[in-house]
Amino acid sequence: MRTDTRTFEAKLPRIVTPLPGPKARKIVERDHRVISPSYTREYPLVAKAGRGAIIEDADGNTFLDFAAGIAVVSTGHCHPEVVAAIERQAAQLIHMSCTDFYYEGTVKLAERLAAIAPGKEPKRVYFGNSGAEAIEAALKLARYHTGRGKLIAFDGAFHGRTMGALSLTASRARQRKGFGALLPDVFHAPFPDTYRGVLGAPPEQASADCLDYLENELFRRRVGPEEVAGIFVEAIQGESGYRPAPAEFLQGLERICRKHGILLIADEVQCGMGRTGKWWAVEHAGVEPDIICAAKGIASGMPLGATIARASVMDWPAGAHASTFGGNPVAAAAALATLDLLEQKYIANAARMGERLFREMTPWTERHEIVGDVRGRGLMIGIEFVRDRKTKEKAPELRNRAVQMAFHKGLLVLPAGDSAIRLSPPLVINEKQAEFAARTLDEIIGEIDRSF
Repeated sequence: MRTDTRTFEAKLPRIVTPLPGPKARKIVERDHRVISPSYTREYPLVAKAGRGAIIEDADGNTFLDFAAGIAVVSTGHCHPEVVAAIERQAAQLIHMSCTDFYYEGTVKLAERLAAIAPGKEPKRVYFGNSGAEAIEAALKLARYHTGRGKLIAFDGAFHGRTMGALSLTASRARQRKGFGALLPDVFHAPFPDTYRGVLGAPPEQASADCLDYLENELFRRRVGPEEVAGIFVEAIQGESGYRPAPAEFLQGLERICRKHGILLIADEVQCGMGRTGKWWAVEHAGVEPDIICAAKGIASGMPLGATIARASVMDWPAGAHASTFGGNPVAAAAALATLDLLEQKYIANAARMGERLFREMTPWTERHEIVGDVRGRGLMIGIEFVRDRKTKEKAPELRNRAVQMAFHKGLLVLPAGDSAIRLSPPLVINEKQAEFAARTLDEIIGEIDRSF
C-alpha cells in the first residue's frame, strides 16, 4: 500500500547526526575522486530518499527541501501518482525514439502543452531532455523560420551551458570563462530589475529605459531589427537572483517584436510549469510568446524539455532538428501525470503558499538590516543580502553563511545571483512547512544581523 501524499507533506525536518553524518562523509569522499569538479555543491547533502517536500540523507537525517532539485520536482519527491505512471510505462515500453517512430503518450503530452500555451493559434512541440536543449531548439528554429541570424538576450540571463545557450547566458563570467569563442551575433541588453538595482530607478522607469535602449541604442548603433531572429527573455530571471521583469517591460518587448517581425521567445524553464501560480510566468503580463521553452518542473524529476511554438513558426522540415531520447515514453508518462496534478491542485497551492510566504518575508526589508529585497512571485522567491539597506551593497558572504546555517537546521535552500537566496520548494508544500521555512530563515537572518 502506498503512503498517502498528505503524510509526506505533513513532515518537518529531523536532524539525528552531526552534519554531514559518517555515511555521508564517506560518499562525499568517493564523489571527489570520480565526479567532475565542475559541479557546484553548496553543502554536503547526500540524498537517499525523498517524499513530498522531505529529503532523507544517507544517515537518516531528514530535511525540508526548499530547492526542489533546482525547481524540478514540482509535485514533490516521488509523488505516488507520478511513480505509478513511470512504473506502468517502464513495464510496457522504455524507448524506441520518437524521432523515427510514434508514441501515443508523446502525442498526448504535446496536445496538453499546446492547449495550455498562451495564444489562440495552434501550437507544435519539439521534445528534448533539458532546458538547455529546449533553448538550443528555439535558437535554431528562430533562425530557420525568420531567415535571420542575430539574437538578443538580456544582462543577467541564464539560458543554459551548451554552447548556443551559453552564448545567450550572461549571469556569471565563470560560466563562460575558458571556453573560447561562443556563438556570434548575440547581443545583450539591460534587464529592468538589474538596471533598477544599479541606478535606483523605479520599475516603470527602468522598463521604459530598457525598452528605449533596444529601439534607440541597440537597433540604431549595433544591429538592425530586420536582422534579428529572436529575443530571448525570462519573465523572472532565475540564476541571477530571481529577478522579475515588470509586466510593462514584457508587454513592450511583445510590441517591439511584432513591429519588427522578431520572434519573442520566453524561457520558462525555471519560472514555468505553475511555479508562479499560473502555468507560465508570462501570463501575469498577458503576453503571448511565439516560442516557449519549458523543462525542470515539467516531469517532476524525469529528464524532459519542450520547445512549444506557434504552428506557423515551427515550419522546419524533417531532419532539421531531432533528439534520440527527447519525448521518451517514460518521461512523457511522468509529465502527463505531473500536468494532471498541477492542474488539479498544485498550481493553486503554489499561489496560496507564495502569498503566505511573501506576507511573512516582505517586512524583513524593514526588520533586518541585511535584507535588501524580497522579490519574485508564487513559489519563486529571492531574498537579497546586503551590508546596508541604504547603500544596497551586496553581501555574498552573509548569504553564503545563511545557506550553511539553514542546512544545519534542516532547511535546504540554494544561492542565486551575487548575494541572494532562492526559495523554490515543491508546489506541494503545506502551511506548516511554509511556516517552518519562514521562521527558520527569520531566525537565521536575525542571528547574522546581530553578529554583523
